[in-house]
Amino acid sequence: MNGVNIGVLAVQGDVAENVLATQMALEDLGIIGTVNEVKTPEQISDIDGLIIPGGESTVIGTLSMVNGALKKIKEKIANGMPVFGICAGMILLSKKAKDRVVGEMDQPLLDFLDVKIERNAFGRQQDSFESEISLEKIGISKFPGVFIRAPSIIESGKNVEVLSKFNEKIVAVKQGNIVGTSFHPELTGDLSLHKYFVNLVKTKH
Repeated sequence: MNGVNIGVLAVQGDVAENVLATQMALEDLGIIGTVNEVKTPEQISDIDGLIIPGGESTVIGTLSMVNGALKKIKEKIANGMPVFGICAGMILLSKKAKDRVVGEMDQPLLDFLDVKIERNAFGRQQDSFESEISLEKIGISKFPGVFIRAPSIIESGKNVEVLSKFNEKIVAVKQGNIVGTSFHPELTGDLSLHKYFVNLVKTKH
């Protein structure tokens, strides 16, 4: 059996940090696999799991649409490929997004995660902060949450499992093969969420 091949969508955002965290997670778990930056439909065809990093979700969505990558990502997720959306990546996976200030956003969304998201829910750049959160449901009792212009989930459908809340706002969810977080695990040095995702990919592989 070949190793797992995990892609990090390399349009913009924390790409290198996610590649490194995923490589370290594979190593720590003793799982054979590769981690590659992906952006073309051909590259996306070859992966077993995808991380969509944080950044500016409208930019990620628009740039990915240009080369047909979003269409390919949609196909793969529909066929059960695990995907991990971080901050802007979670917005991109959602069915609905609105901005706390601007209101409803007309941005391309992948339309999988049955949630409504409020962008910049904790305020703008100056409101970036760190706080310890808990993801007990997936066996992570405490995790350093790094929130940068973070979104939060204001509504979630019945198939969405809430993994974590902060200040009563939902900041991490799982729905089938999709995991989404408002915060940035790749910026912490704590590999537990990347390990969780790598294991998810391995079991589906």
